[in-house]
Amino acid sequence: MTQKNINSLTYNIIGAAIEVHKIMGRGLLESVYHQCLKEELNLRNIDFVSEMKIPVIYKTKELESSFRCDLFIENFMVVELKTTTEIHPIFEAKLLNYMNLLKFPEVILINFNCNNIFKEGQKTFVNEYYKSLKIVYLINPCKVKRLSYLYRKIKTMW
Repeated sequence: MTQKNINSLTYNIIGAAIEVHKIMGRGLLESVYHQCLKEELNLRNIDFVSEMKIPVIYKTKELESSFRCDLFIENFMVVELKTTTEIHPIFEAKLLNYMNLLKFPEVILINFNCNNIFKEGQKTFVNEYYKSLKIVYLINPCKVKRLSYLYRKIKTMW
């Protein structure tokens, strides 16, 4: 798993949410958007599990838990859906809990009660694990050497 894989999946998930929002509009129940987003993810061939139970493991024992995520996508990302007038800190805390319990690099919160999903209806959270993932650059190695040279040159000028 690389940052590029995660970013690509994030782009596709948010794109699917935008498509649902474009067709359905705002003001519906969360369950309606959930069903529509599941259909859109299927159309895009994105694997997911709906309403997956989040395990709480202490040492080697799985403890009783009532945590359930709205969508567990491609075995490494959680998406939580909302239809509220504002994103409350408790929603963010819940997602951060999921991210820590599952040891995932990224989670997404999507709020369908907005005018524009891209600008105001989604929030992505990353942790230290994400930052430690391999970054894949699509740059010609010759250009990387040239950029390094220019960077050193500029740095010595200061």
